[in-house]
Amino acid sequence: MKIEIRSTTICGVIHNGKAAIGGDGQVTLGNTVVKHNSMKIRKLYSGKILCGFAGAAADAFTLLNRFEEKLEQFNGNLERAVVELAKDWRTDKYLRKLEAMLALLSNEKAFIVSGTGDIIEPDDKIVAIGSGGMYALAAAKMLKKYSSLTADEIVKEALTTASEICIYTNDKINIEKIEN
Repeated sequence: MKIEIRSTTICGVIHNGKAAIGGDGQVTLGNTVVKHNSMKIRKLYSGKILCGFAGAAADAFTLLNRFEEKLEQFNGNLERAVVELAKDWRTDKYLRKLEAMLALLSNEKAFIVSGTGDIIEPDDKIVAIGSGGMYALAAAKMLKKYSSLTADEIVKEALTTASEICIYTNDKINIEKIEN
């Protein structure tokens, strides 16, 4: 019997030239909450890139390490690092078996790298992944369009909304933003 681990809601936004990303803290195993304050977001490349990850923890950390290597290799060029990571993901037999997703932002660009190595660059510069991702995405879209909130405030409210709807998302929210 395979036990499904559901563990993440990640939401990131670029708004008015500022980027923020957040994640909830809940990790569940089957129908049991096993952790409340997990940290699923990171600042990378001297705080110029934000990353959130969803999926199997070991797989996500493997991808995160590979992505950091690509960022260094391409001198912090987010788009190039994402493309090269996705190429590796699709061609490497080991990486293809990883069950994880990455949400990545700079102050200019936002990407999702999917579990199949696909790259998605949302037109609205909002990224959302994980169990409650679509709830957070819907909330972030409306907040970005109809409020005067900052990027980090939009992320916080979107994740709070997701926590009220998705049973795999809690309100123990961590947020990172790029400081200029």
